[in-house]
Amino acid sequence: MPETKTILVTGGAGFIGVHTAKKLLEAGHRVIIVDNFNDYYEPSLKEARINRLLEGDYRVYRLDIKNYDALGDIFQEHRIDHIIHLAAQAGVRYSMENPFLYSDSNLVGSINLFELAKKFGVKGMTVASSSSVYGNAKRYPVSEEDSTDMPISLYGATKKSLEAIAHSYHHLYNIPITCLRYFTVYGPWGRPDMAIFKFTHQVLNGETIDIYGHGQTERDFTYIDDIVDGTVKAFEKNLPWEIINLGQGNPNALMECIEFIEQCCQKEAQKKFLPMQPGDVIRTYADNSRARALLGWEPRVGLKEGIERFVKWYKEYYKI
Repeated sequence: MPETKTILVTGGAGFIGVHTAKKLLEAGHRVIIVDNFNDYYEPSLKEARINRLLEGDYRVYRLDIKNYDALGDIFQEHRIDHIIHLAAQAGVRYSMENPFLYSDSNLVGSINLFELAKKFGVKGMTVASSSSVYGNAKRYPVSEEDSTDMPISLYGATKKSLEAIAHSYHHLYNIPITCLRYFTVYGPWGRPDMAIFKFTHQVLNGETIDIYGHGQTERDFTYIDDIVDGTVKAFEKNLPWEIINLGQGNPNALMECIEFIEQCCQKEAQKKFLPMQPGDVIRTYADNSRARALLGWEPRVGLKEGIERFVKWYKEYYKI
C-alpha cells in the first residue's frame, strides 16, 4: 500500500487541477486545493468540477496564490508533503491585454509557493510549464534540450521565467522539482477559451468559427487523462530536477481537428479564415522520449477518440 501523502494542488478547481486532484484522491492521498475561482471564464464551471468530480479527503481554500500570508496559514494548518503547482493565468492572447495578471499569478504567486516550500520543508514539487516556452521552434519535434530563449508571447515568457526560478530554488535549497511542459490540453470539463471547446460550442450553436493562420497551423493536442497520468507519475517519481515534455507526440492540423468536431456534432461548421494572431505559434510537436524514459509515460488517447469523448461530455453538461 503506497504511503498516504498530503498534497497541495494549486489551481485545483481548474481543468487540469481538478482531474489531477481526482486521481490523487482515488489513490488514497489527502488533497488541499487552492484556487481563486476567478472570472477569466465562467466560475460556475469551476464550481461544478469541484462538486461533481471530487470525493474523498480534500479541503478547498478560495484564495489567490499571490496572498503570501493566507497561503502561509495553510502550510501552518497542514503538513504539506508535496506541491503540484498548476495555478496560472492562462491564455496566450489574453496576456497581451492583461499583462499584470500574468506577473501576479505566474511569477509572484509562484515565488510565494517556492518560499513556503523552503520554509516548511516540503519534500518535492511538480510544476506546470507549457509548450509556449518554445516559441516558433527551429526544428520539430521539440526536445527539452532545445532553446527556449525566444518565447513569442508574454504567457510563454512567464512560463520560461517560472522554470528558471524553479531551478534556482532547487539549486539553492535542494528542493526536488519537476517542470512539465504541457502541450495543448483538451477534454471533458475543459477551458471554454481553448480551441476544441470553443469550436464545439460554435458548431452546435450555428456560430461562425474564426480560423487563424488561414487553417495552416498544427497542434499537438493532448488528452486530459494522459496529462494527468504524466503529472501524477512525476509526483510519484519526485526526481531531483527535471524538465519534461508531455504531449501526444503526433500533431494534427487544425482543419483535421475541426473535421472531427463536425463529424461528432453531425453538423458542418461555418468558417471564417483569418491571419495568424500575434503570440500564436505555427506548430507544436513534442518529443516525448524523456517522459518515456524517466516516467514510463506514454500517451494513449488519439485526437478523434478524445474529441468524441469531449463532445459527448459537452452535450451532457450543457443539456443539448
